[in-house]
Amino acid sequence: MGKGSYKKLKGSQNFRQRLILATLSATPIIIKDIRANDMFPGLRLHEVSLLRLLEKISDDSVVKINETGTMVQYKPGTLMGGRHLVHYCGESRAIGYFLEPLLVLGLFSKKPLSIRLKGVVAFFVGFAKLFGPSACAYSLFSFLTYLKRITNDSKDPSVDTFRSTTLPLLKQFGVPSEGLELKIESRGAPPHGGGDVLLSIPNIQSLTAVTWIDEGMVKRIRGVTFSTRVSSQFENTMIHAARGIFNHLLPDVHIFTDHKAGPQAGNSPGYGISLVAETTSGCFISADTAVSYARVEDGGVEDEKAELMSPEDVGEQIASVLLQEIEQGGVVDTTHQGLLFLLCALCGQDVSKIRVGKLIPHGIEVLRLIRDFLGVKFVIKPDPSTGTVILKCVGSGLKNLSRKSS
Repeated sequence: MGKGSYKKLKGSQNFRQRLILATLSATPIIIKDIRANDMFPGLRLHEVSLLRLLEKISDDSVVKINETGTMVQYKPGTLMGGRHLVHYCGESRAIGYFLEPLLVLGLFSKKPLSIRLKGVVAFFVGFAKLFGPSACAYSLFSFLTYLKRITNDSKDPSVDTFRSTTLPLLKQFGVPSEGLELKIESRGAPPHGGGDVLLSIPNIQSLTAVTWIDEGMVKRIRGVTFSTRVSSQFENTMIHAARGIFNHLLPDVHIFTDHKAGPQAGNSPGYGISLVAETTSGCFISADTAVSYARVEDGGVEDEKAELMSPEDVGEQIASVLLQEIEQGGVVDTTHQGLLFLLCALCGQDVSKIRVGKLIPHGIEVLRLIRDFLGVKFVIKPDPSTGTVILKCVGSGLKNLSRKSS
């Protein structure tokens, strides 16, 4: 691809991964036909917010979006990072949607990254800068619902899972613990959110290749329940239900509670649970869910009279999901499969070898994007004896040339 030429893509799928890889590979991209045939065509507000976030942590990046939002042109700039940044994410998606891009891009920034993700009060101004006045009028209805931050929902990984599972995953690739932290200062459940978290990411020179194929045996299970604007008894019920399943399998099970009240409880009632199984070889396998009333999406109408799943059912179901993740095998759960592949591809020019359970569609798409943007191809070998899959690759050798030597 010649200098200054744009890589052309279509559709809305894998939007985050395309932006991450375009940024790290310094590849300008044009994405066309974004939900062009939908009743509500174009970018969703969480995708616009992600583009604004990339502008915030970069220098000289360029984002252009057409009036209908069905085409975006993105030219990556220099990743700068920085301290005391603030981003208003909105309620369209939970914070888990934004954390993975920040995590990967922050590692290769010029400066360590420290950013607060919280409710939105001035997003409309940024929206106008990206789209222009006509597009702002086009999406005014959606914007009016886009006011507060969601920390936990059933669509994206929870902030608890990110803290207990995703951050330890980085340490396998040589990322230091110092400066790697996520603080949950207030929670926000759909539809009106109100959460506030502080994320800190250290910058590094490069990632270290891994040989990580031993899942080990589960030695303990940890977890945390949360509740906002509902009785704290909901958490005790979820814990009792989950332990009722786990106690038949191993004795070391401890699930903490995190009941929020007042300003720390956000603006909507909700409750949920995040569980993680730690193995003897240092793997963390997670599962989580959250229960709340529906948010307004794509012009839909929220229903706060709908009956929510009972806390007992929530505890039992998520415990069963965790056991299914463990049964599939592999060193990570399905939620982290794509991130694991990406980290391997970004390592130095050495061989990484990993084991995962059954390849999921998202993981396969990430492998294709890695090939297209970084030129890294994985050798995939099923292991019939365990039902798992072993993947090998030689890393792209990406180095953080902007990072100042200590």
